This record gives sequence, C-alpha cells and structure tokens, in this order.
Amino acid sequence: MMRRKIVLFGDSITEQSIHQNGWGVQLANAYSRKADVLVRGYGGYNTRWAMFLLHHLFPMDSTPAPIATTIFFGANDAALLERTSERQHVPIEEFKENLRKFVRHLKECSSTMQIVIITPPPISEEGRQAYAISVYGVNASKLPERTNEATGQYANACVEIAKEMGVWYINLWSKMQETDGWQTKFLRDGLHLTTEGNIVVYEEVIKVFNEAGLSADKMPLDFPHHSKIDYQHPERAFQQNVCDITL
Repeated sequence: MMRRKIVLFGDSITEQSIHQNGWGVQLANAYSRKADVLVRGYGGYNTRWAMFLLHHLFPMDSTPAPIATTIFFGANDAALLERTSERQHVPIEEFKENLRKFVRHLKECSSTMQIVIITPPPISEEGRQAYAISVYGVNASKLPERTNEATGQYANACVEIAKEMGVWYINLWSKMQETDGWQTKFLRDGLHLTTEGNIVVYEEVIKVFNEAGLSADKMPLDFPHHSKIDYQHPERAFQQNVCDITL
C-alpha cells in the first residue's frame, strides 16, 4: 500500500524543520507509520519564486494526493525595499495573489486535502541586528532589512487569504508574541526558530490537524503491529490488513 503524505511547503523555516528538534521532525515522529511527512522547504525563497515549484511539487496527476499541506511563506516576501534583502521583497498584493494561486492549485489537486496557511513568525529587529554584526562586523547595515511591523502586515494577509479561501490558518506572528521574552525564547537570530520556537509551531500544527480530522492517534498503522502477528500463521495478519485497507 502507499502510505499517506503530509507536505510541508515553505521557506527556510520549513527547510530547517528537519534539523534536530525541528517541527518537521516532531511531526514525522507523531505520524510514524501512519503518514510520511515530506519537507519541501527552500531557504531564501519568497512566494514569487516558489510559484515556479508548484506544479513540480504538486502535479495534478499525483496519486494519492497529500492528505494535508502547510503553506509557510512571508518572512522573505516581507523584506524591505532599499535594504540589504530587498531582492526577496514581494509587494503585499502580489503576495496575497500568490497565496490564492497556491490554494487554488492544491484544491484542484485534491478536494479533500487539508490546507494550512502559516503566517511568518514575528521579527526581533534587535536579534537581526546582532546577527548581522556577527556576520559582517563593522560593515553590518544599521538599518533593519526586516521589521516586525512590516512582517505583521504579511501575517495579516495570510489570515485574510485563509479566511477568503476557506482553509485553515495558524497566526504564528500573534501567537509567539503572547509570551514575554519571545524575541530570544523563540528566535535564535531574530527570524529563525529556537528549539522552543519549533515546539510552538509543532503544537499549533498538531492542533489544527486534530481539528481537521487528521489526529495521528486515530489513524491506522500502515501494516499490523508486531503484537498482532501470529508467529505460526503470519500471513493472516497481513490478509486482514489488506481487507481493512480495501474497506
């Protein structure tokens, strides 16, 4: 049988989710033997560049289609013009239209796929400045290439499009700022996640998946647990498994 698939589609925060203690690793553990968690994260990408990947990652004839996909962009789209990361900037109206196109395509791939838009996390401007100094020293720009205010506008856009398109969303930008000291507790360089930050993302994704009817606890194993196998007649357990899948 083909195991179910959950796809994580996004930028570096998704790409790094397979690092130790990353939220992608935690999801893979939660869905072990129930669904394959496929990480499709691309560091530095914005929604404009990710658009070129859409049909490659989610072909219309893909069988079976993913049961769920997270869309986690905005941190790069929100980079400011005339600053060091301006090449990544995408105007907010284009960003919103790109999200619409992502969702439309995924819905065309599968009418039952659960789609979750995740907003970018908040930005610690002090953390970004400290990171720039650690990399560039005295040559570091004194002007932030991202601000929390601008990123918040892109986060709001994510929520707006999710509601408009009728899909799930996680407002990570707001959620993280509910905790005192979020700047260092959840962000290691003002943008990317610490272990604690990864835990927040994992818990929020699991919460949405549970509400969407994709609770790992209620999903069957792909093949029988070893305790269900009769060592004298092992074939019986696998015949039953095939029948259950067919039904």
